[in-house]
Amino acid sequence: MGVTRRIIFPTVRIVLWAVIAVALVKLAFAGSEVTTTSDALEPSGQITEQYVEVGTGTITNSVTVQGAVVADPATTVKATMAGTVTKLLATNGQAVAADTPVLEVTLETPVEPTTTTNAETGEQTVKQNKPKVKRETVRAGTAGTLTLTALKDQVVAVGDAIGSVSPGTLSVSGTLTPEQQYRLLGAPAEAQVTLKGGPAPFTCTGLRLGAAAQAPATAPDATTVADPGTPAEPVSGTVTCAVPAGVTAFAGLGADIAITNGTAENAVVVPVSSVQGSVQKGNVWVEVPGGEPEMRAVGLGLTDGETVQVTEGLAEGDKVLQFIPIGDVSGPVDCGDPMQFDPAVCGG
Repeated sequence: MGVTRRIIFPTVRIVLWAVIAVALVKLAFAGSEVTTTSDALEPSGQITEQYVEVGTGTITNSVTVQGAVVADPATTVKATMAGTVTKLLATNGQAVAADTPVLEVTLETPVEPTTTTNAETGEQTVKQNKPKVKRETVRAGTAGTLTLTALKDQVVAVGDAIGSVSPGTLSVSGTLTPEQQYRLLGAPAEAQVTLKGGPAPFTCTGLRLGAAAQAPATAPDATTVADPGTPAEPVSGTVTCAVPAGVTAFAGLGADIAITNGTAENAVVVPVSSVQGSVQKGNVWVEVPGGEPEMRAVGLGLTDGETVQVTEGLAEGDKVLQFIPIGDVSGPVDCGDPMQFDPAVCGG
């Protein structure tokens, strides 16, 4: 037993470690063998074009714009005549109406002296004439709170600002992307507004669309790092409407502006992904049994962002490609042309 422990077991362990070491060396330098077959791999999948059937339904063109409550800008009161301010007819901070007198401007024009000659003596007499005086009353022009900046005896020219009138009213304003601006062509004069943390939704009147303000060109800042993330959506327009009297709101509150621009019942509709273009005119690719899909021009109506109304060119039951074959479209899409604007291509 003592011989087994002292001689046989240590010898077996040494042999085992030697076998393991040889195997590791072989794996490290020889690697494993890869068995290959002579059969070449060939693709077996097929690309099938997906069609959707043209159906009918009710479609509502409703656009919701993120906005905020803003104070309506003050209106500048300007001098309507050159001269000297001789009277202040209103005070700073006064509530004024549109026809409230604000100040008086006086213009004195010198008149040449009159010279007369005595017929008998030939003596001449010079008479100094009074200057010609013209007075003009400048009025507020709009109702609100007056901020008066002109001083008495101040000399002003035509068009000089002599103060401003703040209306004290509020509006809700938001920005529009090109896609939203197209969908709001011919928009109504009102919208439904929901204030963040405010009262119940209310009707905002005097809805108007405008062009977006142009950002001033600035030189790149060396300390500013460009955001590598998703680029911001382009802004091409603004929407504004008046907060009615009686609604409690504050400048800076966030708001959702919901604008419904038409509803059509029993309309022929297809997915927007099936149509090249989104306003007035578009193209779809119609199924041709046993052949390639055929491009067809169609008239477009309302859209809800997912489906679009087809006013002409298709009938219920027709089948069109679910996605337009962008690679097969002849010629580039002009994203500045509303007839060709396509969100899938133009990024709107």
